[in-house]
Amino acid sequence: MRPAGWARVRDALAAPARPVVLIDGGSGAGKTSLARALADDWPGPVRLVSLDDIYPGWEGLRAGSDAVARDILHPRRPGFERWDWERGRAAGWVDLDPAEALIVEGCGTLTPANRALATGGLWVSAPPALRRARALGRDGETFAAHWAIWAAQERAHWREHRPRALADWICTRDTMVRGPFRVTPP
Repeated sequence: MRPAGWARVRDALAAPARPVVLIDGGSGAGKTSLARALADDWPGPVRLVSLDDIYPGWEGLRAGSDAVARDILHPRRPGFERWDWERGRAAGWVDLDPAEALIVEGCGTLTPANRALATGGLWVSAPPALRRARALGRDGETFAAHWAIWAAQERAHWREHRPRALADWICTRDTMVRGPFRVTPP
C-alpha cells in the first residue's frame, strides 16, 4: 500500500533528466523499505544504492556519507568502493551509469554537499525504541554489539548536517508492521 501523496512525490522526484534521490534517517527507521518501494514504483529504470554496501565498518558512517558527493554522484566517473563486512575490507569498485536515475539510501546521505547534487531528499523518521527494535530484529546480535557506536555517529551526523531540514519530504512510520508511511512536506 502506497502512502497518501506517494504519486506526487514520485513524479516530482522522477521529473529531471537524471533524477537523484537521497533517503536518510536513523537505523531501523525504514529507509531501505521506502527506497525499495520507490524503486519498484519508479516510472523507468532506476539504480538503488545502499550506503550499507559502502560504510567501511561500524565506525564508517562519515566515510559513507562523504562517498556520496565524492564518488556516487561524481559527474564523470560515478561509482563506489564496496565494503565486505565479513572480511572487514574493501571489496572492489562498482561503476554507476552517470545518466541512470539513482536512489541512494542510508544514514549520512543528506548533507548540504550531497543535497546540492540531488533532485530531492527524503527524511525517514520513527520513534527511537521502534527503530532499535526493528534494527536488532533485522540484524540481531551482530548489530546489538555495535548499536551505541553507530547511534553516536548518527547523532553527530544529525547535529552537524541537520538532514531533516535538508529533506523535501518527511516520511514517518509509527508501527512495527509493514504499513504505509505518512509522507508530508517538512
